[in-house]
Amino acid sequence: MYTVRSEIYSETNYQPVDSGGGNLVSQFRFRYPDEDSKSDVTVVDKDGDLDVQRVRRGIIQLEHSGATEIKLVGLQVWRGALLLADYLFAKRQDFNSKTIMELGAGVGLTSITAAIHGHGQVYCTDVNLGKILELIQSNVLRNAKLLRGQVSVLEYDFMAPQSQLSEQLIAAIDASDVIMAADVVYDDSLTDAFVRVIEHIFERGQKSGKPKTVYMAMEKRYVFTLEDCDSVAPMYEHFLRQTVRKPWIIENIPLDFAQYFEYERCPQLILMRISSR
Repeated sequence: MYTVRSEIYSETNYQPVDSGGGNLVSQFRFRYPDEDSKSDVTVVDKDGDLDVQRVRRGIIQLEHSGATEIKLVGLQVWRGALLLADYLFAKRQDFNSKTIMELGAGVGLTSITAAIHGHGQVYCTDVNLGKILELIQSNVLRNAKLLRGQVSVLEYDFMAPQSQLSEQLIAAIDASDVIMAADVVYDDSLTDAFVRVIEHIFERGQKSGKPKTVYMAMEKRYVFTLEDCDSVAPMYEHFLRQTVRKPWIIENIPLDFAQYFEYERCPQLILMRISSR
C-alpha cells in the first residue's frame, strides 16, 4: 500500500509519543498572540535582581497518524492548517464573535485554535473516514482547558448530494459567518466537489441573508511534467480553472502576519479569501 507522510513531522520536533492505538500524540506549541509586545528578555528590577520576562506559551495536544494512504490524509497534520491557525490568532479581534465552520478539518487543529480566543461557536466538519470524527472529538476534549468557544463536530461529506445533508449540518451552515478550509485541494475530483460545496454555501448565505466569507489555505506542490516542460502546481491550477468563471472574488492574503505556531512557513503556502459578488 502506497503511503504519504506530512513534511512537518521531519521539519519540527513535536515530541510525538505512541497513543497506544497505532497513532501518535504530538505537542503543537504556540505563543499566545496577546504576548506580541513581549520577548524572552532578562531585565533588572528595582532591587537589582535579574527578572526574566517570558512570553506566555501554550500547547495543543493532538492525536494523529504518522503516515497514511492518500484517502486518509486527513488523519495527519499538514502545513496549511498551521498557517490558517496563525491567521486566526493574528486576526483574533475580527473573528472573536463570529460563528466559524471548518471544512475538511482533519484532526481538528484549526478548529481548536479558533476556539482558544473566540467566544463563539465553531463547527468542525469532515467526512467520517478512518473514524476521523471520533478522533476530532477526542482531540477537542483533550484540549478543553484551552478553549473559550464551543466546538461541535459534524460530518460533512463533500461528495454527498445536497439532498442528503443533515438538517443539523444545514442549520450550522446557515448560522456560520466564516468558512475555513486547509489542505483540501490535492485531488481533482475532491477539488471539484469542494468547489460545489463552496457554491452551495454561498447560495445558502444569499437565501438566509447571512453572507459567508471563505478562507482557504493550501501549499502549492510543484511537479515537473514533460507535457509542460516546466514545474507546475497541478492541484492549485485545477482549482483556479474550476473557479475562474464563478461570480466570486478571490484574493491572495499577504503572509506578513505573525507566526505563532512552530513550523516552517515555506514560500509555497497560499492563503485566499473568497467571497461571493
